[in-house]
Amino acid sequence: MLSNLNFGLTRAPACIIFGPGQRDAAALHAARLGRRALLVTDARLSANPDFAALRDALAGAGLETATFDGVEAELPVACIEAGARAGRDHEADMVLAIGGGSCLDAAKVIALLLSHGGRPQDYYGENKVPGPVLPLIALPTTAGTGSEVTPVAVLADPERAMKIGIASPYLIPTISICDPELTLSCPPGLTAVSGADALTHAIEAFTTLRRDANPDLSTDHVFTGKNAMSDLFALEAIRLIAGSLEQAVRAGNDLEARAAMSRGALLAGLAFGVAGTAAAHAIQYPVGALTHTPHGAGVATLMPYVMAWNHAYCEAELAQIGSAMGLDATGDTHADALAAIREVARLFKAIAIPETLEELGLADSLLDQVARDSLGAERLVKNNPRPLDLDGMSRIVAAAQTGNLDNLLAQNEISNQKVAMP
Repeated sequence: MLSNLNFGLTRAPACIIFGPGQRDAAALHAARLGRRALLVTDARLSANPDFAALRDALAGAGLETATFDGVEAELPVACIEAGARAGRDHEADMVLAIGGGSCLDAAKVIALLLSHGGRPQDYYGENKVPGPVLPLIALPTTAGTGSEVTPVAVLADPERAMKIGIASPYLIPTISICDPELTLSCPPGLTAVSGADALTHAIEAFTTLRRDANPDLSTDHVFTGKNAMSDLFALEAIRLIAGSLEQAVRAGNDLEARAAMSRGALLAGLAFGVAGTAAAHAIQYPVGALTHTPHGAGVATLMPYVMAWNHAYCEAELAQIGSAMGLDATGDTHADALAAIREVARLFKAIAIPETLEELGLADSLLDQVARDSLGAERLVKNNPRPLDLDGMSRIVAAAQTGNLDNLLAQNEISNQKVAMP
């Protein structure tokens, strides 16, 4: 029997197009997918000249278009349902999304509802989508979520305290067109938060628990744990993002830095789209709900603390992350793993990511609630390389609240040898 180390899985759009100016290919591809396109974006982008040019190009290719520009941050269910109504009114046979992660996620769920009916709530969780959705073209304008290649959409439901996800391979866009020129207007703060989100995706994908490669692993689960294919994407994403994030924040007109960030975010999406994410994302769900702060800022704030908690269970992987970030390897895996944790913390501080949950606005009185609610994100918790119970989650949250990274590292210092996976 082959070792689990040889198991690999990739799920991706039928076509991924990358490069400056490639947004001009959208109309050509759309003409092969349908005749009546629903364009999904937000109010700011719908007034952008790039959007007008895209709409004109689609008309020139013979498509009839309608625009839904009511996408709102955090994706309330009502916004999704309004988009689906717009699609039904237009009798759309395809969807084209341009924007950040919220716009792309909205388009995924709208395409789902146009194909299968019902309400978003009918599909919460994993593998609840019964079949293919309308053809979808995704054009990201930020380098962050990787939603242009992932099988998941996250939205906010007023009936639930935290954001909720719909996960299915059927949600992966048909065509992803990543044109880094579309990210040039992204402001520094959003560039930092989005890029930190992408790096967190790659780090968590590379350090998730490796599962037994049973024959049903790829059919019964959307997120299957780290594997030989996701690792390739994750490490290259880490290299690209770590090498370009500070420059993209400082000099937003640097197309080389923007291109590296866009490619890194895409690859991180390909990695976590099968491997999944873990504790940083699990904790961010209640933190985001309680503080109303951006998802990317939350997961990035938490990432060094989660790495510190996990380090004895994934030292080799953390050392590889350090090398991908450009750190010189010492040959001491334990020391190199610790250096990687500190480098992630340094990079995030350099781009003004909050260093503590307190800076995000989390009150001390809510720490116990955050720890308890984090454990409710079972699909994320089970991916974590180190087992998590309430005590462990509480330790991570307490350290992240006060910024006591050194103390968390000291608490979890077991030895300089990798602990066997449970």
